[in-house]
Amino acid sequence: MSTILLENALVLTLGSQDKVIEPGFVLIEDGRIAGLGHGTPSPAPAVEQRIDCAGALVMPGLVNAHTHTPMTLFRGMAEGVSLFTMEGWYETIRLLELVMTTDMVPAAVEVACAEMIMSGTTTFADQYFHMDQIVPVVKRSGLRAALAYGVVELGDAAARHRELVQLEAFLESLGEDATGRLKGWVGAHAFFVDNSPELMDAEYGLARKYDTGLHIHLSTTGEEDRHCRQEFGRTAVQQLEATGMLDRPLLAAHSISIPPQDWPLLARRPFTAVIAASACMRAGAEAAPLLGMRAAGINTALGTDNVCNNNDYDLFTEMRTLAKLTSFRERLPGAIRARELLDMATRGGAVGMGLVKEIGELAPGRRADLIVLDRNGPGWAPVAGNDPFTALVYSVNGSQVRDVMVDGRWLMRERQLLTMDYMSAATRLNADARRLQSLNPDSPDRPSL
Repeated sequence: MSTILLENALVLTLGSQDKVIEPGFVLIEDGRIAGLGHGTPSPAPAVEQRIDCAGALVMPGLVNAHTHTPMTLFRGMAEGVSLFTMEGWYETIRLLELVMTTDMVPAAVEVACAEMIMSGTTTFADQYFHMDQIVPVVKRSGLRAALAYGVVELGDAAARHRELVQLEAFLESLGEDATGRLKGWVGAHAFFVDNSPELMDAEYGLARKYDTGLHIHLSTTGEEDRHCRQEFGRTAVQQLEATGMLDRPLLAAHSISIPPQDWPLLARRPFTAVIAASACMRAGAEAAPLLGMRAAGINTALGTDNVCNNNDYDLFTEMRTLAKLTSFRERLPGAIRARELLDMATRGGAVGMGLVKEIGELAPGRRADLIVLDRNGPGWAPVAGNDPFTALVYSVNGSQVRDVMVDGRWLMRERQLLTMDYMSAATRLNADARRLQSLNPDSPDRPSL
């Protein structure tokens, strides 16, 4: 039996227990939390690894509930363009996607996974194609993930058939993931925008068949609502309810323009609004009505989106950005509490991904997915008056994450990555980006998806 003891720490359990323990310990056995509390465990257990966490904070790992890891390849290539509009997305990213080659994907994913680990993320939800290239890298990273095969149809019947075949093959292949850390999802890119009702019906059927959820983009500009009111005489959410789509878990990125009258309906469904504040601001979009949706009972989570919109994976920075954006939107100081933002970045994502009984808080029996932050760096002092929740949201960033663990396995110790070779991956990514830029997006021979 593998046992690890973290002691002399400031422990934030978050979640249902919501305890602050100092000095505290966390005992890990065979990938799960076996115990935690004040002082030291009694009787003293025989452990294989004892780590003194004096001057450090232990908390649940962060959950990035919306991103696109291969798009690290495009970082810096869509500046000054809103990717929240069909035109902006198609004229930049889509044209690059049409000429990228599959061998460009692994290095981009490895850099993404490494950057998430280094900034404290232990679980993420991805949405993209080329999953055959993504899955091996994510397995090697040690991260936990909900991987959604991204489906873009644009009204093309041939594309619809091809994508559905590839989607089901992916779900079938990932259904037997031996690590237990990866789950296949349906990545319907954008309902009613580039996914037709016919495709949506088929995606819903596959989600039911494989008992999984749908990872989507929803309501960035109100485009879906305008379409559905014209075609069906109701809002997009009401149309989704009428067709049964809301019965399945939905990770809905952005959720900026959902009509308030639809909020109570979504609160009764397995629906999660994933807020990506940095991407929203960079796109010049409106701020999501976070307080209103939370007050209505909608589960909310945090995501970085792609690093063309953001441009980084640091969820600590994302919490700070969302905190300030919400106060700015509401014209209200401290509109959302730091503790609530930490809940969004941990338990909220776990709920949305169907993992709330496994991760999102430190408690006996939960998976040992946790991070350790060094409290000796900038932003922590003075200790008096600077409570840890405020410090985590407003003062520090992911660079102060010292150690990262998933399933009781260290992915990073003392800032040293143990599963990823960041410098090698970055070198390959740089070469891939130069090769991508040498390709002509307007070539008539460009490959199709």
